Amino acid sequence: MPALKPTQYEAEIVWLGRVVNSVENLRAEALNEVMAGFGGMPDDCHGGETRASCVRVASQYPEGTTIANTRQFSILSAEELDVIATEMGVEDFDPEWIGASIVLRGIPDFTYVPPASRLQSTSGATLVVDMENRPCVFPGRVINQDRPGMGKLFKPAAENRRGVTGWVEREGMLRVGDKMRLHIPDQRAWSQLAEARAS
Repeated sequence: MPALKPTQYEAEIVWLGRVVNSVENLRAEALNEVMAGFGGMPDDCHGGETRASCVRVASQYPEGTTIANTRQFSILSAEELDVIATEMGVEDFDPEWIGASIVLRGIPDFTYVPPASRLQSTSGATLVVDMENRPCVFPGRVINQDRPGMGKLFKPAAENRRGVTGWVEREGMLRVGDKMRLHIPDQRAWSQLAEARAS
């Protein structure tokens, strides 16, 4: 019995990019197409089949522990970026500012699609959604380069709208203009979820 259910939700890839060295500069470089391999995106600093653990998994591992890389891609919603732009008071929000890998248009409430969902491209390339990618202060430095003084507005505006991280389950090409269909786990929510989060 299949464990994943294809949905009616299909999104268009409206932007692709990569970050060569996030330590030096988080700004992403826009691309028309990328090859999504099992190690992520070629020449992207978030690529690789493993990575060093970071603050997002600090409750599980000491920082710097080698773990599987489920953060190969930073995937965002064009609709949510529009809301961020409005809340910040900027005309447009440039995905380069936050080191985006993919921006999709067409899936509502995108930041909260269920973990373990799949995004499957028309090429067959498939990304697995890991979890919400919570906002941090680092994009503010890049935003200030283009919009002086506006960087501090990013983190509060991006709360609940920062998209998700993901990793490659099936290799393939991703191109601007391609469609990606959302497939979700066919299971109910865990009955103890609210209690576990409250503890």
